[in-house]
Amino acid sequence: MRRYILNIAGYKIRFENNSDETDIIPSQRFSKYISTEIEYDFLIRIHKGKIIPPDNAVKVFDAPHIVEINNIRIKKSDDFWSVFQDRDDLFITVTFPDPDEKRSALLKFSLHNREWDLRIDNPGKSFDAMEYPLDGLILYYLTVISGDIMIHGSGVNYKGNGYLFSGISGKGKTTMAKLWDNHGAEIIHDDRLIIRKTTTGYSMYNTPVYRNDEPRKSDISTIFLIGHGAENEIIPVRGASAISMVMANCIQHNWDPGIIKGLIETISQICATIPVYRLLFKPDSSIIEYLLKNE
Repeated sequence: MRRYILNIAGYKIRFENNSDETDIIPSQRFSKYISTEIEYDFLIRIHKGKIIPPDNAVKVFDAPHIVEINNIRIKKSDDFWSVFQDRDDLFITVTFPDPDEKRSALLKFSLHNREWDLRIDNPGKSFDAMEYPLDGLILYYLTVISGDIMIHGSGVNYKGNGYLFSGISGKGKTTMAKLWDNHGAEIIHDDRLIIRKTTTGYSMYNTPVYRNDEPRKSDISTIFLIGHGAENEIIPVRGASAISMVMANCIQHNWDPGIIKGLIETISQICATIPVYRLLFKPDSSIIEYLLKNE
């Protein structure tokens, strides 16, 4: 393909291939996010070639390759992705985790510009411009530009009420989603959500992670900061405590004071609009009855 548009969480992202030697083909998990619209919000031009950040660019953020096995974090490699800055220009270098393919990428962008360039080294005959970890990196910086947030969370909609259960790995997001799914709720996602302001409040959107993902969204009526407990217990959280606890579950690259300031402002507005609770729960169906009775 020479070009296509993905609509993810309401962001219309146009990808344009500038190489005649390779195709850009979105993977299966993006198939239901392909848009037939002409208009777009962001443009990413794709090129083939070596990836070298400018000499003047300074590394401001670095991420090793870490995987989680049975809720244990294991570092696979120090060389995964990094953010460099040269005045207003930002550069993300990526070494893809498959050791057999030996591919890398360089994303050049700016927080003040909606046209970006993605350079791929050794793309092969076809390439997915949103291959992991590019997908999360691109979506994260779109949230930064747009004043939105990306959060670790499980979202459900039950009879018109949108419940966001937020927590890091091991806190019970997937368990909560399965329990609500068995109760007949619509599952927005069980891992990674984007929260955006709307005309009526705030909505949560899923992001493509699994092969069968399709666009889903829901207004948010309540935020729960979850953890396992001996008994089901709900505890109201307000003010600075709510802001700090929600922020702890957000995906964030806090290398820039402006990014930090924007994130805090957005979370402050969310916590002033939506009730926030700590939720300790037993991993069984009793939590559903408890929340419907006490929320």
